[in-house]
Amino acid sequence: MAFEPGKAVVVTDAAHLAQYGRALRKVGKKIVVVPLSTGLHAGHIALIRAAKSMLGATVFVTYAGEEVPEEFAREGVDVVYHGALDTAGVQVRTGMDHLEDAGEVAAQVAGVIAAANATHATDVVLGEKDFELLVAVQLAVTALRMEVKLHSVPTVRTPDGLAISLRNARVPEEQREAALALSAALTAGAHAAEHGEAAVLDTARGVLEAAGVEPAYLAVRDLALRAAPETGDARLMGAVDLAGVRLADNVGLPLGVGFKHIGDGEGPLR
Repeated sequence: MAFEPGKAVVVTDAAHLAQYGRALRKVGKKIVVVPLSTGLHAGHIALIRAAKSMLGATVFVTYAGEEVPEEFAREGVDVVYHGALDTAGVQVRTGMDHLEDAGEVAAQVAGVIAAANATHATDVVLGEKDFELLVAVQLAVTALRMEVKLHSVPTVRTPDGLAISLRNARVPEEQREAALALSAALTAGAHAAEHGEAAVLDTARGVLEAAGVEPAYLAVRDLALRAAPETGDARLMGAVDLAGVRLADNVGLPLGVGFKHIGDGEGPLR
């Protein structure tokens, strides 16, 4: 099939995909990859648009769903790899102190690395919604000395604050308010950042308790998912299990500083 930019050319053979990647790299094209799984939502569209916005980008998407969504062509994606990339025999040890299941994160990292290698990517775009995966992929890229630049896109949310994910659709309607409590708790916790880690966690936990929701975890970490700094940029991360569905979310916060002090010479942005 002839290559037509912006027409979401579908490729099902990994060797054919690599040919596209090599040919485009040879003529100096930037290959920006958006690794997706088996579904599509507004958050994924945001990743594609971020990839398209990069100067000189040729956008590849990897997708393992049953049918290739028409949205790929509407968004001007250049190449879609339709199928699962082989990660058999690949073992990943992130070395991180995981909040989510370490084996699941490792499998996702392997998938992202496979997508980058198969396409001969120069850039990869991921969402901050899965912040733990984002950090783990960066660690892998650095450790493997891959010539790939990783870009992150802020979490896309519904008007009521819920982080958009494929898992949302699996939460029963009667659990909707409980799901909303997670994002509300994280937002409230972030606004207690000026008073330190303990205050952030107490505030977030209090919101969840008021909603009758037990967190699977709540933690404040630095931007590499290590122990939280006393002062500086950090991430408040949390998850709840609702009707057998794990919902995870996170927000950034200036720990020990607070949002009202950012830019006044006392905060992380000074």
